[in-house]
Amino acid sequence: QVQLVESGGGLVQPGGSLRLSCAASASIIVSIYDMNWYRQAPGKQRELVATITRDGSTNYVDSVKGRFTASRDSAKNTVYLQMNSLKTEDTAVYYCNGLRGLWSYWGQGTQVTVSS
Repeated sequence: QVQLVESGGGLVQPGGSLRLSCAASASIIVSIYDMNWYRQAPGKQRELVATITRDGSTNYVDSVKGRFTASRDSAKNTVYLQMNSLKTEDTAVYYCNGLRGLWSYWGQGTQVTVSS
């Protein structure tokens, strides 16, 4: 079964940190996919936040540069999004996406709420 499962979301105060995980089934080898993190806030379009490419390079939307870090553990077939210095505007459902050619797979999403 092709599957991406996110975890690690929750409620955190502004300035806090969270680490999201995206565990892939054996059918999705994260080291040969471009793995993306998207987020969607209420009433807004889904936004690409971070990418870790097949060759391991990373890209980030300007609003999270210097605060978020995408990484990959090939042995665990899992990708991560470390989120530091969180702001209220980071509140959203965060989705993991695996992309390879015409193949695109999505996780179910995990809620991140930044609030005091």
